[in-house]
This record gives sequence, C-alpha cells and structure tokens, in this order.
Amino acid sequence: MDRLTTLVERFHLKVQGAPLGKANLIAKSAADGKPDRVMFFTRGACEASCAGEVLFSAAVDWSGPTNPLMAALPDVVMFDLTGHADTHALVDLMKSEAAANRCGAQSVINRLGEALIVRLLRDQIERGSTESGLLAGMADPRLSRAIVAMHDHPGRVWSNADLAQVAGLSLSRFSELFQNVVGETPIGYLRRWRLILARQDVQRGDRVEAVARRYAYGSPESFTRAFRRAYGQTPTALRGAGFA
Repeated sequence: MDRLTTLVERFHLKVQGAPLGKANLIAKSAADGKPDRVMFFTRGACEASCAGEVLFSAAVDWSGPTNPLMAALPDVVMFDLTGHADTHALVDLMKSEAAANRCGAQSVINRLGEALIVRLLRDQIERGSTESGLLAGMADPRLSRAIVAMHDHPGRVWSNADLAQVAGLSLSRFSELFQNVVGETPIGYLRRWRLILARQDVQRGDRVEAVARRYAYGSPESFTRAFRRAYGQTPTALRGAGFA
C-alpha cells in the first residue's frame, strides 16, 4: 500500500535552492560537518533556529493549504538523519548541485528535493501524530488503508461499510476510530477530498459536467451546490476566471 504517491502526483511539488530568508527547508550539520537533520517549516520561511551550520537551504512549494497532507503537518517538521546514510548522501548531492550551479542544476535539485520530502514524510507517518488529522489517520495501519482507497479511487461510490471492509474493521468501530483519529467522518473526508480534486480539474479547464461525473455527483447541479458551499463560488465562475 502506497500512502504518498497519489498526494505527490496530484499536488505539484517544487523545490528550489533559496537563501535562508526565503527558505523553508534547511539541512543542518553536526560538529563533524556531516548532515545532522533536516527542518521543514510548513507555514513560511525558517525562523531563528535556522542559524548555525546550514548545509543547504531551499524553498518548497507543495500547494500550501489546498494540499490536505501539507495542511496536516506541524508548523516545523524535524527529520533526524542519524542512521540515514542514504539521506546524508542525498543532502550532500543537493548541496553540491546548488554550489556548483552547473547546467541543469535546478532540475536536479527539484528531483532530489522531491525524494527528500518523501523521506521526511515517511518518517512523519511512521512516527504518527498526537493530534487528530490526516497525518494521524495515515499513520494508523487500518485507517490508512481506507484513506488510500479514497485517495486512489475518489470517483467510486463509497459507503462507510465499504471503507470499513477495506480497513478490516466493523462498521461501528471504523466510524468511531476514523472520527476520533482523523477528526471528521469518513464520508465527510471523502467529500472534502473530491472537492479538492474537482477544484484542480476545474481550474485547468475541465468541463463542469465531466468533473461532476468523475467524482460521483448525481448531477452537475448537486456538484455546483457543494462546490459553492466549499469555495464561495460556482465551478463555472472559477473555470471562466481561468480563461479570462
């Protein structure tokens, strides 16, 4: 089960070398000069804690609050690199590419940065979260199966019973656990996820009728009502603004 690929593919991840004042991703070194930890500031540029031996700094753009996983992360994500020799090498290579500024360096940094962010997220999921939200749900081995099913197949007509079966839980236990851990009902999360994807599709110019069918709305009218409640405008208005 892959908990991250759909999120990485649906929300464009861009990593670009940047000075500390504009960076929200930094790698710091230990006393021996080797990579020690990576810090990701999810709500803006790094703070005073960026001071010290910084090996590499970058600006990460991953669709901000429209990305539900990005919104679920804490303000500062710390990734301890102790015992992660392969990630040490990754950070060293990013530092080398940024310093040399050779042809194609930005493309290389972006690809390596994607790999670094994925590793950082894996670490967060494996450690779990003490607060309710998507991150906590993805860390739960049972709930994560249902969440990934919704992420990968948003157009399926899911019921709570279907999702409980995917999770391997009774309906009552699944509904209770999902609410407690994620902070909303399974169908509530599914609706929100569908609308996030629908907004992306409308913004790129897809027809409203096609988007409504894609995400299992009974009619374009019911989709339009849900969209207006979530975003304060109709999908037709948003689509028109994209072509203005």
